[in-house]
Amino acid sequence: MTELNAPSRREAISGLSAATFALGLSTAEAARAASQGVFRHGVASGDPDASSLVIWTRVTATAPVEVEWEIAADESFSRPLRRGRLRTGPERDFTVKVLANGLEAGGRYVFRFRALGETSPVGRTQTLPRGRLDRLGLALVSCSNYAFGHFNAYAAIAVDAAVDVVLHTGDYIYEYAGDGWGSETARTLGRVHEPAGEIVTLSDYRIRHAQYKSDAGSKAMLAAKPLLCCWDDHESANNPWTGGAENHQPATEGDWAARREAALQAYYEWMPIRDPAPGRTRAQFWRAYVFGDLATLCTLETRHTARALQVDYSDWRDKVQRREDAEALERETIGASGRRLIGPDQEADLSAAWRASVAAGQPWRLVGNPMPIARTRVPDVVALGLVPDPSGPSASTNPAAAVLAWKGRMNLPFYPDTWDGYTWARERFYASAREAGATDLVFLTGDSHSFWANQLADGQGRPAGVEIGTAGVTSPGDFVESGFGVATAGKLDQAFADHNPEVLWTDDLHQGYVRLELSRTAGLATYLATPGLDRPGREVEVLRRYRIDRRSSGLSLEEA
Repeated sequence: MTELNAPSRREAISGLSAATFALGLSTAEAARAASQGVFRHGVASGDPDASSLVIWTRVTATAPVEVEWEIAADESFSRPLRRGRLRTGPERDFTVKVLANGLEAGGRYVFRFRALGETSPVGRTQTLPRGRLDRLGLALVSCSNYAFGHFNAYAAIAVDAAVDVVLHTGDYIYEYAGDGWGSETARTLGRVHEPAGEIVTLSDYRIRHAQYKSDAGSKAMLAAKPLLCCWDDHESANNPWTGGAENHQPATEGDWAARREAALQAYYEWMPIRDPAPGRTRAQFWRAYVFGDLATLCTLETRHTARALQVDYSDWRDKVQRREDAEALERETIGASGRRLIGPDQEADLSAAWRASVAAGQPWRLVGNPMPIARTRVPDVVALGLVPDPSGPSASTNPAAAVLAWKGRMNLPFYPDTWDGYTWARERFYASAREAGATDLVFLTGDSHSFWANQLADGQGRPAGVEIGTAGVTSPGDFVESGFGVATAGKLDQAFADHNPEVLWTDDLHQGYVRLELSRTAGLATYLATPGLDRPGREVEVLRRYRIDRRSSGLSLEEA
């Protein structure tokens, strides 16, 4: 990247589609792919390093089948660089995952598959560069719930010329039943979850992954850009920890360990990611990606390897009636020593990656972060006139209003499932980064269904980096979804920004993605909304831009 310009507040993605072949499927290819039943879930690539990457597809068949694959540097495939055959069948749900080795650093490639007399759509991908790199463009996405609309952010990313790679920070699928969260919208749009019940078994998870990869925007993006990803909770069940999950009931849904293993197996089958390295388990899913001499991106695993049980505020509503009670809850329970999110083995890998990045003189250290890390307390929404007093004559019948009022009166963290619920772990994370010389981290965050621009500090007020948070691809913002209405939701956004020193801006009203562009001296985060999720499309609207600059005190966010 040589310049970080700020174009108009609106961008029509159709204006980007004339870029090079690496940006997406042509109209002819898309039509051809739609008519091919064997490869109805498309193709994908991901988890690259400088000499290898994963290419993926799935064949629709009823018996084991041999699949041919090839990688080339030109669309004609006149001189394939790598090719081979792989047999797939029901034991892996007919998915095909190839780790293609021996590729050139920073190389751009096309790939395709053949099976049962048909040829797949062509995918485009690239390996990571070595040496000098002046620009990196990354799309940040999260929370793609099939029931709430079409994956238009994915469609937009597929033809976004500024994006080199896609980072998905979790909630790639959702586990809910067809009559669960979002079912009313889903019925209207014809996007009811399959299978009908909540997904629990291996077969269930496989069917749900297949449904999500049937979306046109998903197929376009995965064919156009390499995917980097980490998971959050809904890939298995809402709010899991090492010993269970909020949305898992052993009495009716069986053993949690068996359900989690089914979820992880399906994830590894259906996502373009490498299988675990020798000595590692599927649950140990974290990565470090090195982009030449420009940046290192580390992704986190915060659910299945070390997380302590979440604090459930519903257990504390009657006990916490004064600020002193709330302070004791935070000090003695939420902030209790030893309440982990990540384990020692992941800590060691992170420290090694940060030290290597600092020693190499890279200007950027990025963290693929499944959930918000900024301190985000709830303002006193009753005193601000945003929510009626739950004990007053005009008390709202909305239970979410009463909960928010209680949190605000107690000045409690918004959600104890995020880093805010694990303050000991957050300080340990910041201390480890500081010891490695990495006080300038850029956290790339999902989970919250809101956009964020956050200026971070540790518990002693020392700079800890910045946080760029993305809204959901389709998952709606919590305020509107909780019944507060659009006008009140907007006021709540502003109240949260005013109340929390680390929060510069937040938006709970839109869905979309963030485009992050990095040069050697600065970064630019563009927050892009995707309107009209009730129909397929790829239009985007620029909500905000923040420039990331390096000051003597650390990284700084300034509206661009």
